[in-house]
This record gives sequence, structure tokens and C-alpha cells, in this order.
Amino acid sequence: MDKVYEACDPKTVAFIGLGTMGYPMAGHLARAGHRVTVYNRTAHKAQKWASEYNGLCASTPREAAEDADFVFTCVGNDDDLRSVVLGKDGAFAGMKAGATLVDCTTDSAQVARELAQKAQEMGLGFMDAPVSGGQAGAVNGVLTVMCGAEQATFDAARPVVMAFAQAVTRIGEVGCGQLAKMCNQICIAGIVQSLSESIAFGLNAGLDMKLVLEVIGKGAAQSWQMDNRGGTMIDNQFNFGFAIDWMRKDLGLCLAEAKKNGSSLPTVALIDQFYGELQAKGEGRSDTSVLIKRLPH
Repeated sequence: MDKVYEACDPKTVAFIGLGTMGYPMAGHLARAGHRVTVYNRTAHKAQKWASEYNGLCASTPREAAEDADFVFTCVGNDDDLRSVVLGKDGAFAGMKAGATLVDCTTDSAQVARELAQKAQEMGLGFMDAPVSGGQAGAVNGVLTVMCGAEQATFDAARPVVMAFAQAVTRIGEVGCGQLAKMCNQICIAGIVQSLSESIAFGLNAGLDMKLVLEVIGKGAAQSWQMDNRGGTMIDNQFNFGFAIDWMRKDLGLCLAEAKKNGSSLPTVALIDQFYGELQAKGEGRSDTSVLIKRLPH
């Protein structure tokens, strides 16, 4: 897919965390015309990226963040984020006054608020900006980005973020982006479980389930998961996509936040247990659609 980039004044950008999502996201920023310096804990991956995209790589997050207008982070969890942002070698220590940190990690609303407070004390901007769209969305530069920030911070960052996105929306103040991502993951968990049950039921009934999904995918049952995972579930293919290990991390965030705000998430709690069973069987790196393996078919 050839991404068409919106017009945007070139910025000096740092990108910290070159995993499955971060590597192509940083690539789109470079292709959009921004000057990008990257940092990754595994240095050879940063060097590979710099060679591929004619960018720069740094030896610490602080070094990567120096002189950057925007610093992007896309790491594993709350503690990973703190490790690359705080401390003498963290991004905050290298950022110039007025620069903004855009966190694309899926983490807690609490850590977003914590880092936003620290950023404010240091004269920096902060925006939590978790993404949805999976690896394919990152590669194609068509992610959906849910943002929590002051309006002025969002307005300044949005044109840059659009390099790897198809939609960038301010949900509210800092933390709201992460809460919206939790809503996203709650929906996905239920859809994948229901899709698994539907396919297993149909196979047990002797139906041509690829044909069935083609038909019902034109009606009210249609979903991204059906379109993109239904066929691979039938073919028993799970060595790609969004890993169970990461989904369980995300569902844990949802369940913890639900306790704080008084919500009931019985479906999420049950599916989290199902994923735990699959992890115990060595499926932690398999795509979330591997839920169907629990069902006789």
C-alpha cells in the first residue's frame, strides 16, 4: 500500500521503541519528511532502521530526544515507559523546553497522568496516543490513534501523528486516550470469542465456514476480526498478528481500571481466563484469534 502523506512542516522527531508497531511507525515519520532519530534497547535493530530509512540512531533515549520537537514512545508497559522517559538517560532529560512527548504505548491512564504532570513541571508537553489497527495498520500507515491531551498540544501534534495514521482523534484530557483504548480492547475480546464460537459451531454442523463467513460478513455480523481473521482461524493459522501476551496485558489494564470506576466486565474476565489457559499451553506469542483452539471443532 502506498501511503499518501498530508502536508506538514518537517519536524525533528525521536522515536523510542522499534517493535512490531514502532518500527514501521517510525518509518512513516521518516517517509513523511521528518528528521527522525531512533532508540531501541536492542541496538542492532535501531541501526538497521537508520540504514533502511536514512535516519539516525542514538545510544540512549536522552540522546535521541535532544533537539526533537516531538518524541514518540512505543514500548511494552508502564514500567518500560518509565524506564525510557524518566531518569538521567530518559527522554525527558534530553528534551528541549516546549517539546512534546507522544506516548503510543498501550498502558495505564495512571502512568499517562503521572508523566504528564512531570512534563508540565519541566515545561514539556505530553499526549497519550495509543493506537489500533494492528501490525498491518502500522505497516500501511493507517492506524487509528486515540489521544488524551490539552487541545493546543493535540493540535500541534496531530499533523505529525498523521504520518502513520488514518484517524487521529482527541478523546479528552490526558489519560482519556488510554481509557478509549481499553474500550477498544474490551470490544475486541468479545468479538474474537464470539467469532471463535461461531466458526466452531459451523464446522461441527458440517458447513463450509468460509462460504458462511463470506455471506454473513455482508450483514450485521460483519467485523474487522471476521474479515481479517475468520479465514485464518478456519485454516488453523495463528503465527502472526497481536499476541496473547500483549492482549492479556491490555485486558489486565481494563480489569484494573474497572475496579476503580465501578464497572463490571464479566465477559472480559472470562476471556482473560481463556487466554491464560492458552498461555499455559505455550500459545503466548500466537495471535488472539487462537481462542478457537479451546473449542472442539
